Amino acid sequence: WHTLTDGEIRDTNSFESASLDKIGLNRSEIESRYRSTYFQHIFSGGYSSGYYSYIWSAVLDSDGFEAFKESGDIFNPELAAKYREHILESGGTAEGMDLYREFRGAEPGIEPLLRNRGLDGSGE
Repeated sequence: WHTLTDGEIRDTNSFESASLDKIGLNRSEIESRYRSTYFQHIFSGGYSSGYYSYIWSAVLDSDGFEAFKESGDIFNPELAAKYREHILESGGTAEGMDLYREFRGAEPGIEPLLRNRGLDGSGE
């Protein structure tokens, strides 16, 4: 859809079928799990910001867990206490990023998320 430039409305089923044919997927053998219309709610009602927050949460989750891995002990009690103090107990008392920096000692990085999702180019 993002490659179209004429703005013309198309039949979704025909367009998807032709697109799958271009890349060699036979729809009778491989049924599409997600269809274009499944994502309509993203573009009609402001829900796109919700998807942004999901990804941002995943960045914080991955980066926060990275702190435990970097410590050499994913059950590190000192780091767990720091997480409890600065994130769980202090939530809502200050800006979230300030609290996160207190816990982690730095801004969150996207690298752990990219690595977890196999998007860092490492092939892992």
